[in-house]
Amino acid sequence: MGIESKDLLSMEQLDCGQVSLILQTAKEMEKIIRRDIKKVPTLRGKSVVNLFYEPSTRTRTSFELAGKYMSADVININTTASSVVKGESLKDTGKTLEAMGADIVVIRHGMAGAPKMLGSYLKSRVINAGDGFHAHPTQALLDMMTIKENLDGFQGLKVAIIGDILHSRVARSNLKGLTTMGANVWLCGPPTLIPPGLERLGARVTYNMEEALEGADVVIMLRIQLERQKTGFFPSIREYSQLYELDRRRLALARKNCLILHPGPINRGVEISGEVADSIQSYINEQVTHGVAVRMALLYLMLGQKGE
Repeated sequence: MGIESKDLLSMEQLDCGQVSLILQTAKEMEKIIRRDIKKVPTLRGKSVVNLFYEPSTRTRTSFELAGKYMSADVININTTASSVVKGESLKDTGKTLEAMGADIVVIRHGMAGAPKMLGSYLKSRVINAGDGFHAHPTQALLDMMTIKENLDGFQGLKVAIIGDILHSRVARSNLKGLTTMGANVWLCGPPTLIPPGLERLGARVTYNMEEALEGADVVIMLRIQLERQKTGFFPSIREYSQLYELDRRRLALARKNCLILHPGPINRGVEISGEVADSIQSYINEQVTHGVAVRMALLYLMLGQKGE
């Protein structure tokens, strides 16, 4: 069993068995990351291209390290200094990269559906590293790995995802992935930042942060994505933080050993207090390590030789 589709575009493609395979493979890959010499020849001769149309630090760097730790040739394309600024289409950019021998293209794009469209044009494999408000499957997988490593599973867990749900591809991917694995997902935020219809996808929706936190095993905090908002969805940042900031007082409502996650970058004093972000319950830095391991696992499962 492996990743049967040519491309990884969303969590909807992955069933329970495939998610488990990815997480188990990532656990083995993490052993490489913890070595003094982080290098194996697994993907020698393979080429990975990071094609990012939006800014990124964690995702792009983790894909780059993932490829290099397994000896792949990794190329980062700076779209602001490429033929894209001359009007080259996504299709032509992809075809050019494929003609140069790219085995896999990791793409982040501001338009939902761009990775799917690119994958339809190419024989090379495509991984979605975030597209618009749609999906971010590798972030969901690294969040799930963090949960599994610390809580031993997902069945029956209460996971509260709090913040800007409307503009969050992370929330959508986690909702799908976590419900597939048997967790109970609660979504919370201002009414203006929660789109309708999420209950049909298996979520419990509340606008009350205290209700979302009550008895939670995991809390995933999301930042307010002001760069994606065309109009104001709440009166002020100050008012938002008064209602939806995770601080010590609110955290006390969750289970004693509740995990605190955040996809980053965090805005201290807005969605999460500095005290909570730096607490022993915060697994934000562990998420970053798991991000490299998950992306190593995906590159291996999608590019590695059969039987290795």
